[in-house]
Amino acid sequence: MSSEEKQEKAVESTEKPVAKTVAAEPPASVFLVSYPKIVFFYPTLIAALVAAIYMSFSKTPLTAANTPAAVLCVVFLGLLATNMVILAFDFPRTTSLTLFFLLVAFALAGVLLFVMKPKLLPVTTDAVTLFRPLANAAFYWGFSAVLALIMLGAIMVARLDCWEARPNELLHRKGLWGDRDRFPAAGLRIDKEVSDVFEYLLLQSGRLILHVTNERRAFVLENVPFIRTKEDALMRMLGTLQVDIRSDNIPSE
Repeated sequence: MSSEEKQEKAVESTEKPVAKTVAAEPPASVFLVSYPKIVFFYPTLIAALVAAIYMSFSKTPLTAANTPAAVLCVVFLGLLATNMVILAFDFPRTTSLTLFFLLVAFALAGVLLFVMKPKLLPVTTDAVTLFRPLANAAFYWGFSAVLALIMLGAIMVARLDCWEARPNELLHRKGLWGDRDRFPAAGLRIDKEVSDVFEYLLLQSGRLILHVTNERRAFVLENVPFIRTKEDALMRMLGTLQVDIRSDNIPSE
């Protein structure tokens, strides 16, 4: 290949368009709401609705032996108990998964032991056999309605006390009439904490701590859902500086 051909190929390679990465535009505002812990009961609500629908269409008598209704009730109680444990205790990252899987392993080992060796502990086996809770469709529908109304009311009340972050200011809306407190966004520092792994798995929630300039106290927002998305949006928005230039002050040429 001659030197002229090499030069032509080099010129062609330099003239090829270069792909440009377009950064995501910062949002105009970011809403932050601190929800109560009852919102983490949504798995139990879903389970109650599924059980209510199943029991409404099931034709098997409720008092029959070894019915799916009895199994469904035990599963529902287990899920409800697990949901309550998640709300009652904090599970840090370092020990929560290990403890959870250890308890599950012990529970499964106990069930398998009673199934495979029923005569090993006859007293315990008889006690487990006598535990046979039953619930009809009306119970599940009533439970679902009460829990749904409480969750809806808690969410509505929480949204009355919300924060809105803008590029130039931080608004705190509170109360039914929408009273506002305004804080400067300049120098705003944000800390994120995810202290409970199960709450993060349920709603990707965590704690946001807002450090506002010239404010002695920090504003702590508990149980903020999708906290990583909120943090990313805040960082992109606060990383830009808005400068408004009015044409009235610019002399004409």
